[in-house]
Amino acid sequence: MDIFGLLSLVGGLALFLYGMNVMGGGLEKLSGGKLERLLERLTSNPLKAVLLGAGVTAVIQSSSATTVMLVGFVNSGIMKLSQAIGIIMGANIGTTITSWLLSLTGIESDNFLVSMLKPSSFSPILAVIGIILMMNAGSDKKKNTAEILLGFSVLMFGMQTMSDAVKPLADVPEFTGILVKFSNPLLGVLVGAFLTAVIQSSSASVGILQALSVTGAFTYGSVIPIILGQNIGTCVTAMLSAVGANKGAKRTAFVHLYFNMIGSIVFLVVYYVLDMAFQFDFAHETVGAAGIAAIHSIFNVFATFLLLPFLKGLEKLAYLTIPVDKEEETATGREDQFQVLDERFLATPSFAIEQCMSLARKMSALAKDTMLTAMSLFEKYSPQKASQVQQEEEMLDKYEDKLGKYLAQLNSQNLTEREGQGVSILMQSISDFERIGDHALNLVEIADRMQKKDMQFSKKAKHEIEVYTAAVTDILDRSIEAFVNNDTELASTVEPLEEVIDDLNKEVKKRHIKRLRKGKCPIDLGLALTDIAVNYERVADHCSNLAVYLIQMEDNTVDAHEYVSSLSGEPREHFQQMFEKYQELYQLS
Repeated sequence: MDIFGLLSLVGGLALFLYGMNVMGGGLEKLSGGKLERLLERLTSNPLKAVLLGAGVTAVIQSSSATTVMLVGFVNSGIMKLSQAIGIIMGANIGTTITSWLLSLTGIESDNFLVSMLKPSSFSPILAVIGIILMMNAGSDKKKNTAEILLGFSVLMFGMQTMSDAVKPLADVPEFTGILVKFSNPLLGVLVGAFLTAVIQSSSASVGILQALSVTGAFTYGSVIPIILGQNIGTCVTAMLSAVGANKGAKRTAFVHLYFNMIGSIVFLVVYYVLDMAFQFDFAHETVGAAGIAAIHSIFNVFATFLLLPFLKGLEKLAYLTIPVDKEEETATGREDQFQVLDERFLATPSFAIEQCMSLARKMSALAKDTMLTAMSLFEKYSPQKASQVQQEEEMLDKYEDKLGKYLAQLNSQNLTEREGQGVSILMQSISDFERIGDHALNLVEIADRMQKKDMQFSKKAKHEIEVYTAAVTDILDRSIEAFVNNDTELASTVEPLEEVIDDLNKEVKKRHIKRLRKGKCPIDLGLALTDIAVNYERVADHCSNLAVYLIQMEDNTVDAHEYVSSLSGEPREHFQQMFEKYQELYQLS
């Protein structure tokens, strides 16, 4: 092979790996996080888990990606180790689909229809369709479909380029002599494991082996150890992913390793024992791309059926490798809700956004409870409730810190337009929840001050605060419920109530000033009432923000600052009806 042949080989390999990466990324984006949600939910039965793992991996074309997802699920507490084992087994079967697709390169026929099944025949058509979709992509779905088609075309072109580059090596005795040495089982396993560990993909390493098979130097006997080694090497990705994760996630990575190692050892022992007894003739026959795909599938199906009855045994082996310590025992049952913000999920933004949303919903409920507790202090003061508000406000700060940092990381990923909008709205929403907590803490300070100075509102002032409190409670209920249930219809009822609260705030202050002028209200008490009114009004503003964010998700043309003024015609009439209804409900007598 001259320098140009070597360049063709390296270039073909680069295109092959790039195409596989683009195609896998497009498939995962097109799924929109649905595959991850399936993995999360449908794992109650081991056989179902195997089928699910095989299906998901066949779609995303990567057992490593599936296993890394599982490491993230176990690390975040979404899934138990026992649930993950069946999916790991299925993932090994699902990953064989790629090798069968690549085996199509070996098709030789004069029949037009059969020839069209050859990738070199239909890949250019897919590439043309893909580039047309990419250039006219009006939606994320079209763009992702284009990525899949282009990725597959590049993958197949790279495969063909590699095969063409190594074909001349069939006549080079030195090269074929090196390949013959791989028939040594130990050397074959080590070479297969090393190659896969380097490129982090068993599908890709099997594809490279299929490309090399055109030299005719490989026999069935020589590729079996290499393929088994490739299955062991693919465990490196999950092992690396588990670095820095909790012990449950590390056990998941070890289960993947043990499954492939035990399966490989048993398969090799059975194969060589039977070969000694029956002298397999096929072992010395030249193997092609289809033969390699067949061996890859047979081994993974064999290993799955062999170890499926021993799921508990694999789990125990993982626990023996990484035992439960005292710290883990005391932590059992104490859920760390922030574990769902696992960095492994960043590779699948739609799923990561969903995890953020689940935490944001909890944060919204906490913000509402914190505010309601703080407002209740003016009716009946309680040191315990005041302390509770302080603790909950600290938790809201923690929510904002953890979610904010994770969302910032997520924002740096390759997001679709809708995903980017979702991240932006979540970041704004958690800021509003945190500010509601701050206002609740302000109310606690006001209530503390009133308690220490034994200040009591007059009958009229008390009534005004009660009406104001009822209105703020209503807007809190509406905005938080709308956020939790993603209810844009309910969200549309928030803004007219916020305007009523604005008017209510002005009226409360106006009446308070009159009492001050007439000397009916002490200065200190007057300042307290003003502070309460200001905090109430700002809480209503934050509730209004949350409602507009939801409406923006439904219609991204809506501008938060121009929402009310943009209402016209029937929407404005509906707005006015709601405004009048709230005005009547929360009027000061």
